Amino acid sequence: MAFGRLERRRADAPISDINMTPLIDVMLVLLVIFMITAPLMTSSLKLELPQAEGAQPTEQAPEAIRLSLQANGALYWGEERLEADAFERRLTEAGRRPGERPEVMLRADQSVAYGRVAELIGQLQQAGLNRIAFVTERAGAR
Repeated sequence: MAFGRLERRRADAPISDINMTPLIDVMLVLLVIFMITAPLMTSSLKLELPQAEGAQPTEQAPEAIRLSLQANGALYWGEERLEADAFERRLTEAGRRPGERPEVMLRADQSVAYGRVAELIGQLQQAGLNRIAFVTERAGAR
């Protein structure tokens, strides 16, 4: 009978394998850092969003208009601050676009008066933009 011989490496021979464990550890740490910081980069405007119990995260549609209303009354279209007349013009243009109407993602600071938010919703509806979503934070998210 022929038996294979178990060869053992000499104790003083260098290990020629690359240890992948530290590389994987570093890559996982980087992945976690990017996962934590990516949601923070969605908007640079500082708003205190209201909290809602039933708030569910949603995918943002590619054809969405992002409106932000700050506590001091400043109105932003995306990242651009607009005065009332420029807002009216842009709103009219958005309402007249052919095809499906875009959704409006409304981010209003929780200290903004309800009347101002209702007025803004009325302006959106008059322009033909009826798909309005309110951006909130989950209760206890802070």
